[in-house]
Amino acid sequence: MKHQLNGRLAQKQVKVALVGAGGTGSRMLENLMNLHRAMVALGHPGGLHVTLIDDDVVSPSNVGRQAFYPCDVGSYKAFTLINRANMAAQVSWTAIVDRVSDNSEGFSNFDLVIGAVDNRTARRAILSAIENSRRDHTYYLDMGNRSSDGQILLGEVQGRRRTEPDPTRLPHVGEMFPALIDSGQDHMEDDTPSCSLAEALQKQALFINPAMALAASSILWNLFTKGEIEHHGAFVNLDCLTTMPIPVDRDFWARFGVHRACEKRPRLRAAKSK
Repeated sequence: MKHQLNGRLAQKQVKVALVGAGGTGSRMLENLMNLHRAMVALGHPGGLHVTLIDDDVVSPSNVGRQAFYPCDVGSYKAFTLINRANMAAQVSWTAIVDRVSDNSEGFSNFDLVIGAVDNRTARRAILSAIENSRRDHTYYLDMGNRSSDGQILLGEVQGRRRTEPDPTRLPHVGEMFPALIDSGQDHMEDDTPSCSLAEALQKQALFINPAMALAASSILWNLFTKGEIEHHGAFVNLDCLTTMPIPVDRDFWARFGVHRACEKRPRLRAAKSK
């Protein structure tokens, strides 16, 4: 079973929102620059236009693990990375210093949203904002990791214009892994800021973020250059040096409770978390 790229995305510039400019997001932006150049070189009419959304500033502990340098400390992550990308790739991408909420506007403008956030509340907010958009479908590529392992999943989120279930739609992270949007579990995670690179590395392996970004970018590479994908995600474990792909397969989805033939799953905005 394969998922086919919507034909209109092969004929126009693809508008991308990258939410999060930390360990994974900053590395993902570098990959999106390369993907944009490759798509244009291969004949795509517009490549990518990326909007980076993040409200954080660079701290000393970010230098070395994220794509920042000592001179960046104290500056907004989104502006720093986008200014660098615009100069390096000769593009006019956009930075927004803000945090996504359930009611965030503007997600109707994006063909693809990429989540590089580190908590369930933020992930749920992104999904809710996409559902509240005026689009039929929006791709949502989610990346989440712990200290040395994680998962990537490309799904499709139905906007408010479409009221009927779509049996061919790629399930998104909230359907495949409901615990990852359960805001009530955020209190169990250690979100204490690190004061130094050494302290940050006690919580997270040095190369897990680039590994997640690379696996996610490979899915987009296949989707936009081949026009189809057989796998829409993966489980990555650096301790074991393994990657287990997630196939585009209804039987595989059913193991995680996604049954497309009789889909009756409620929308997120009808089941707000407390």
